[in-house]
Amino acid sequence: MPQASCRIGADGLARLMPMHLLLDSDGRVNSIGPTLARVLGDAPVIGALFQDLFEVRSPGGAITAEDVLSRAGHRFRLVPRNGSRVGLRGLGLRVDDKVLLNLTFGIDLIAAVREFALSDADFAATDLAMELLYLAEANAAVTRELRGLNLRLEGARLQAEEEAMTDPLTGLRNRRAADLLLERFCSTRTPFGLLQMDLDYFKKVNDTLGHAAGDFVLEAVGKILREQLRSEDCAARVGGDEFVIIVTNRTEPETLQGIADRIIAKVSQPMDYEGQSCTVSASIGIVRSVDLVNPDSAQLLAAADRALYAAKHAGRSRALLLVDQTS
Repeated sequence: MPQASCRIGADGLARLMPMHLLLDSDGRVNSIGPTLARVLGDAPVIGALFQDLFEVRSPGGAITAEDVLSRAGHRFRLVPRNGSRVGLRGLGLRVDDKVLLNLTFGIDLIAAVREFALSDADFAATDLAMELLYLAEANAAVTRELRGLNLRLEGARLQAEEEAMTDPLTGLRNRRAADLLLERFCSTRTPFGLLQMDLDYFKKVNDTLGHAAGDFVLEAVGKILREQLRSEDCAARVGGDEFVIIVTNRTEPETLQGIADRIIAKVSQPMDYEGQSCTVSASIGIVRSVDLVNPDSAQLLAAADRALYAAKHAGRSRALLLVDQTS
């Protein structure tokens, strides 16, 4: 059966294969597709040697287009010599005394579209490259959205945990947070000082000036504690006017006594609330984790409570350190 021949001009090749390269018998470019021309940039192409425009990555050892066809059959991988990092894949065949190569971006499609600002018009009508690109972009968009959703959910979880550990009035930690920290420090044998503080005459402020004034005093005390402590320390409101202070890695009696005395001095200063003077003081009981052979949070809290009431019994507005040797 006779075979029909078909000759296609440069315009036809450009439409059907916008990434083609037609070489003469010497390996010089006779024709190039418009999309491939964009990849090669401003370099003069027509008449240039194949090996001056491209570096052959596969098959190994190939340099010229003739080497490519003789060593790899019809498949090869190239990179442009113009500095672009986009790789090219292709098929080739001999047509009379010429070599026709049809190239594609392969897995570097997305990078090529970004680097060369390619659009659907730069590919053949039958090429699925843009459809694949749209799918990749859609997948990336969904992935970004899921990642953003996960970050928002994680942020919401962390915020909920933070709120669950925070006293809403003073902004200090709450009893749950203090208990968890005490248990962790005891289990890891982290040395710390524990201060239990109670406000003196607070009930009088509530009874005479109202609960709003009492809340004002508690907020002011919370601010004082934050100012007097380090970021690694913990101040918690554990009751109406009761506070627990955990001083991390500091157990020197003079250090703990100094912290307590400064807090008492600040709390004892009159606080102005809507033109009314609110006067309270603070009593503090101090214990140290190192004074227990086997540190236990319940025992330490009980000891700090005893020290607190001893301070109140001694005249209030003072701090008392209790050395408790029970195991």
